[in-house]
Amino acid sequence: MAYGLLMLRIVVGVIFVGHGAQKLFGSFNGGGPEGTTQFFATVGYRRPALMAVVAGLAEFVGGLLLISGLLTPLASLLIATVMLNAIVTVVLPKGFLGGWEFEFMLLTVVIALAATGPGRISLDRAIGWSDNITGIAWASAALGTAIVISVVTTTLRWLGLGS
Repeated sequence: MAYGLLMLRIVVGVIFVGHGAQKLFGSFNGGGPEGTTQFFATVGYRRPALMAVVAGLAEFVGGLLLISGLLTPLASLLIATVMLNAIVTVVLPKGFLGGWEFEFMLLTVVIALAATGPGRISLDRAIGWSDNITGIAWASAALGTAIVISVVTTTLRWLGLGS
């Protein structure tokens, strides 16, 4: 089980480090800060430059934390927040298949990792934190907080506030 959790954390973490690097640095043919800012403006965010940086940092830092197995509930919160916002603001109209199933799957994986913990091969375990910051309460807190943050950011977007 330890190797399975490690593989899952690495693969999902690398996906998010890559997406964050696209937004923050323009790596991997990404838009960088300018392109990401333009994208956030097209989906209606009033402070698109701020949202571009916040989303990029959440993905990049969340991915690094996930890969290392450090502060796994925080990694889950960061990634879950970005995925919820992406689902609501970008892919929801496309429907489930061919729309938001990928984001939903990634959201589910990171929340499940908060519930199960990062596994034996992790910094949380090496420091001795994994037993204290793992379980359904931590996963529920990460998901609940991500939902609240997403509701606030999407509501501000829909109301045209936050400028």
